[in-house]
Amino acid sequence: MVMARPNTLYTVLSTAVVLALSACSGKDAAATKNPAPSTTVFRVALLTPGPISDQSWNGGAYQGLMRIKDSLGASVSHIQTKTPAEFEEQFRQYGSQGYDLVFGHGFEFQDAAKRVGPDFPKTIYVTTSSTTSGTNVAGMSFGFADASYLAGMVAGTMTKSNVLGVIGGTQLPPVVESFAAFEEGARVVNPTVKILNSYIGNWDDVSAGKEQALAQIGRGADIIFQNADAAGLGIFQAARESKKALIIGSNSNQNSVAPEVTIGSVVIDLPHAFLTVAREVKEGKFTPRVITLGTSSDVVSLVMNPALASRIPPATTHAVDSIRAEMRAGRFSPKAASKQP
Repeated sequence: MVMARPNTLYTVLSTAVVLALSACSGKDAAATKNPAPSTTVFRVALLTPGPISDQSWNGGAYQGLMRIKDSLGASVSHIQTKTPAEFEEQFRQYGSQGYDLVFGHGFEFQDAAKRVGPDFPKTIYVTTSSTTSGTNVAGMSFGFADASYLAGMVAGTMTKSNVLGVIGGTQLPPVVESFAAFEEGARVVNPTVKILNSYIGNWDDVSAGKEQALAQIGRGADIIFQNADAAGLGIFQAARESKKALIIGSNSNQNSVAPEVTIGSVVIDLPHAFLTVAREVKEGKFTPRVITLGTSSDVVSLVMNPALASRIPPATTHAVDSIRAEMRAGRFSPKAASKQP
């Protein structure tokens, strides 16, 4: 075995140390020029007034939250709330936890957002079906009336009894507006049609929804436009069991809930709308305002059920397509919607 002499060994070790220090210095310099990405997680929360299993308003919002999670890598949270006190409590909780964006899904959340927003300036609060805005509070208003008007045109030409029904959860302004637009569309094509109008009083009671639908069917309604979230599932049940009425769904695409009795759905593309807002917030480009989304932006649309497409008169389809084109071009809107404050 050949042993290295002391001077030679010292030289080898010194060279190794110099090289190691140089390598470390190189890494430090690179790190200074290209700092590691921030580990701060984008955090988004959602409050819904009802269960996300409703296959409608709340389910669509939850899909939007999941779209944000998948597309933006966000950390997300969801809570179902019942009362105005809970609205404010949960808004405050998410603000104190440093969430970047909190959605309050419904007209009823806007007052709580206005009260809480100033206390948590780093959190953006967005309420849907709302016309409220502030320093860090925004409203998201959906042009639901346009597609409801088109649905009314379809119902007005398809009815055989000349009686239509509308059933809502509670009398929130956006729901009232959409029902007025539906009636207007129906009367344009059928001036003598009769409209039955009722509200369940809540958004969760499936049995009550079914009872309201059966009552309207008993009075001759053969097409019912429903906007009742989870309670609306009972309306589909009534139509399916009675075999005397057809249904028009709302908020989400409900054509698959009961395809044999569903003409179509007035759909809000909530995942697209939520993701658009969240992306702006994450990129620091969001400006609090009232965001209006409707037919012209393809966020709200009437989606017909292919399973029953053959039952819609071709002339009706043509008329609906023509009015839809006018809406997208900004040349037409329902009179009922324009009368709203």
